[in-house]
Amino acid sequence: MINRPPRYPFKETISKINPTMDEAMENVDIGGVTLLRAAAKNHNRVTVLSDPRDYPSFLDELESGGVSEKSRNSYALKAFEHTADYDTAIAQFLRRSYAGNGEQQISLRYGVNPHQKPATAFIEGTKLPFKVLSGSPGYINVLDILSAWPLVKELKQALGIAAATSFKHVSPAGAAIGLPLTDSEKKVFMVDDLDGLDESPLAMAYARARGSDRLSSFGDIIALSDKVDAVTARLIGREVSDGICAPGFTSEALEILSKKKGGKYLILHMDEAYEPPPIETRTVFGVTMQQGRNDIKITPKDTFSTIATPKNATVPDPALRDLTIATVCVKYQQSNSVCFAFNGQVIGAGSGQQSRIHCTRLAASKSDTWWMRFHERTLNLKWKKGVKRPDKSNAIDLLCSNVVPVSGIEREDFEKNFDEVPTPFTSEEREAWLAKKTDVAFPFTDNVFVAARSGAKYIAAPLGSQADQAVIATAEALGITFIEQSTRLFHH
Repeated sequence: MINRPPRYPFKETISKINPTMDEAMENVDIGGVTLLRAAAKNHNRVTVLSDPRDYPSFLDELESGGVSEKSRNSYALKAFEHTADYDTAIAQFLRRSYAGNGEQQISLRYGVNPHQKPATAFIEGTKLPFKVLSGSPGYINVLDILSAWPLVKELKQALGIAAATSFKHVSPAGAAIGLPLTDSEKKVFMVDDLDGLDESPLAMAYARARGSDRLSSFGDIIALSDKVDAVTARLIGREVSDGICAPGFTSEALEILSKKKGGKYLILHMDEAYEPPPIETRTVFGVTMQQGRNDIKITPKDTFSTIATPKNATVPDPALRDLTIATVCVKYQQSNSVCFAFNGQVIGAGSGQQSRIHCTRLAASKSDTWWMRFHERTLNLKWKKGVKRPDKSNAIDLLCSNVVPVSGIEREDFEKNFDEVPTPFTSEEREAWLAKKTDVAFPFTDNVFVAARSGAKYIAAPLGSQADQAVIATAEALGITFIEQSTRLFHH
């Protein structure tokens, strides 16, 4: 039996401008699809043709004595792929028509770049795990949200404290839990003037997350583990941010955030109960790949129970907490990735570098810069009146990263922020201050020397390379507790 392709031009019909539902449904083929499926089902004794491009090779084979089993198998596969594609086109049209208001599908402003249109996000068989309350998301916004939300959800589940993350370009710039803030931390994180901060663990979590790397957090996507209160909303309201996702908002918080960016600030309400399917699918360059979702659970007690060196060592609870934060963060950083954490927050993240040592150096450099922000000179900078928060963050980063401009218009741009221009730190001053650093949790690196120079006292990383014993021996010589992780956490 030879069956021809469906004759009803459904795809051509819906490709026209504004087709009606009646026009679309009139062109849904029933009989042709049924014949193809019936023939393909019996392909052990039936040859089914669904693609006219196969006619010449079929005729050649037929004239040569008969159609082989291999060809029948191939034709059957193509027939089922053809009918599946046809059904998919119908489902997509109905989804767009009946559930395209954000229930199962949402239109995006554009793709990764403005010229990549059209762009959309959708889900099959259930509702989207988020609802847009304000603004219009773009493709990268959704990518950030779908990584940032599980990060804070996992931190809250692992540690039982409100969690926050600041995401940029599909990697966390910072992440933290809502531990109380010291006066110095409040000043460094630019929240010392925020009323009600001490009563809001969520606001303290975001202050820490944003304070991990204020320069990288500029224009971030925020994910929060708990219902957003007014204090947290007021904090977010004065920062430059592109959007937020959370499991709920008080009426006052929603009112505050809805006014941000002239009413265009992106606000998403997340479905706490949603669990993604166990298999992930993505298409790159026309090729579809599938893998099991990375559903590994990271917990303070279970994940860090195998101590490689020193023998019989114990890891205190604060270190286990920070190791958990750093490791969960690494799980959602673009690989290669390295993360430093201290006192309930990330203080240095290095992501997306081809060389792991460059990730280590990047994370260590950010960690050093974070520590220099607590130096007395940094805490007591004399700002000119009216200097904006982003300009302060940029000037502080230049000072604490030891890259203060020497001359020219860049130097003038630096000096215009201050009533009293600060003196750059000398190498001796930096070395003396950074020597005061305490325990730092640090997963996933081969370069123990760099970690040690930046104050790491605990390293958690998977073993399995030829250099394992050398790495462990180096950690022991440097007084670092090395904890073996059982699971690699690459993320792409």
